[in-house]
Amino acid sequence: MRRYDEITSELDPPFAVVDLDAFDHNAADLARRAGGRPIRVATKSVRCRYLLERVLRTPGFAGLMCYSLAEALWLHRAGLSDDVLVAYPTADRAALRELAANPAAAASIAVMVDSVEHLDLIDAALGATAGSARHDIRLCIEVDASWRPLPGLHVGPRRSPVHTVTQARRLTQLVLRRKGFHLVGLMAYEGQIAGLGDAPGGQPLKAAALRWMQQRSAAELAERRAAVVRAVRALAPLEYVNGGGTGSLERTAAEPAVTEVAAGSGLIGPTLFDCYQAFRPRPAVLFALPVVHRPAARIATVFSGGYPASGPIGADRVPAPCSPSGIRLLATEGAGEVQTPVVGEAARRLRLGDRVWFRHAKAGELAERFAHYHLVAADRLAATVPTYRGEGRSFG
Repeated sequence: MRRYDEITSELDPPFAVVDLDAFDHNAADLARRAGGRPIRVATKSVRCRYLLERVLRTPGFAGLMCYSLAEALWLHRAGLSDDVLVAYPTADRAALRELAANPAAAASIAVMVDSVEHLDLIDAALGATAGSARHDIRLCIEVDASWRPLPGLHVGPRRSPVHTVTQARRLTQLVLRRKGFHLVGLMAYEGQIAGLGDAPGGQPLKAAALRWMQQRSAAELAERRAAVVRAVRALAPLEYVNGGGTGSLERTAAEPAVTEVAAGSGLIGPTLFDCYQAFRPRPAVLFALPVVHRPAARIATVFSGGYPASGPIGADRVPAPCSPSGIRLLATEGAGEVQTPVVGEAARRLRLGDRVWFRHAKAGELAERFAHYHLVAADRLAATVPTYRGEGRSFG
């Protein structure tokens, strides 16, 4: 981290940096792992327009996967992409009305559905724009990618109720009967494979169990996904079938039924992606906090730092101090909103004003904490760019 300290010596922490060399390396490695399948960029893992524009210029990447319709409309207005998929269903009535009233946006953005109730909600929101003013809403059906090896056993994210071929066929038929909608895609996200590291450090039994589960889940999903795609394509042409994530690119891209994959976290390399057997992204985003207390010889306390990641509460969700080496969070206090103690022999050498460098557990969530990212390239500070927050945007 000495290089970062030297490059950012004129900056006062707290601040966050993006190592562009690591970011570009990660992008190229994701493209390699995808084996020629185009990668749709998951914007929630980036949340910075400059970085989104940068990765979209990288060979192998095409289109955006947004996490809200308002975000998709904003990025489309900014000219980032004319191929945008909103990965989660929306209940944002104002955004739906804006989408339906804008022919360019309506031709570029697809929203996610998994039930007729979603169609009803959209129709209700667009009541005021019924008739000639309404442009067809592009739709993508989400298929549940969880593994259900036994009755009542659900392994994977709780997302879509559409799990079987019959359910997918039936929903497709109902969508095709509704005026004002145009079905363009299918998506199935296998979070139990893409989002769970299969090599947790020091836990060989857990690692073996995870790999066993993921192998069987992937085999079941590949067969079921192919059958769903055949059933839906028999009823309607599809522009794309999206699947996967950073942790499953090779597996998902190898499925003939899948036409594109999605990834975002692999660009950033947060700590939750340190425990995969097949790949290891370089840490591309880090943040520095200043020492403001010296309460004991082996303890230094830094300002702020309470940036926990979403998901189940656990030690793997808190920021990880990474420099100076040999320090760790104080177990009785953890990472706090206004202060974070770090402990260890290396803490003895820290003085007031010194920096402690951290990595976040998840990729995009750090951008909600910092208004700007400072871009490091080689041995220089290349630029400072706003995050979504820095542009006054928050889509949570």
